[in-house]
Amino acid sequence: MEQTHTSHNGTAATTPGAQRRVLVVEDDATIVDAIATRLRAEGFLVQTAGDGPSAVDTAEAWQPDLLILDIMLPGFDGLEVCRRVQAQRPVPVMMLTARDDETDMLVGLGVGADDYMTKPFSMRELAARVHVLLRRMERAALAASTPRSGILRLGELELDHAQRRVRVRGEDVHLTPTEFDLLVCLANTPRAVLSREQLLAEVWDWADASGTRTVDSHIKALRRKIGAERIRTVHGVGYALETPAP
Repeated sequence: MEQTHTSHNGTAATTPGAQRRVLVVEDDATIVDAIATRLRAEGFLVQTAGDGPSAVDTAEAWQPDLLILDIMLPGFDGLEVCRRVQAQRPVPVMMLTARDDETDMLVGLGVGADDYMTKPFSMRELAARVHVLLRRMERAALAASTPRSGILRLGELELDHAQRRVRVRGEDVHLTPTEFDLLVCLANTPRAVLSREQLLAEVWDWADASGTRTVDSHIKALRRKIGAERIRTVHGVGYALETPAP
């Protein structure tokens, strides 16, 4: 069954099944209005919040399917919002940052964000990434409900597809959904070099080379969790998962 709603320009938009809920947390009224207008035109239900405390309260009461979250917020910052919301329930998070600061990106990924964009950004690209992120979450849920048999072991690294769990030397390692998908992509062809563009297309469904820095930041976050020595950089090309020699 399809539901319809009236977009900001009076035209009807349709989405399959229930409309997905997006909470936009941003204290700049111009930016939040632009994001909300675009996403409503794409068929999403949208609510907004302008500070940290109201963002956490709205997320708890409204149960959004996805969070678009600015880092710099009144009350407390987006990183703290992300921590508190993820403690309530897992939800995909798109971080927004005004600075092209890799530290911000890595910290955001470390507290549970799945992707990020640096201001200024294209509303077209933002909407496309929101669709991609939600599709990946749906695929992850489907994979969890129809698990593959067996556990993949690559030396001291163990990937459990059924439970979407990773262990290193027998110890559980917490990965975000994006990090898990990225690791699985590398593990499917161990020791083979995958380009940033290949990883971006496979994991993010995003073919624009402008997004390759997203891959780099997620690789850095993944290395911090499973060990830097396990992912080899091939400069100018991409990355490979290192495994013990047969």
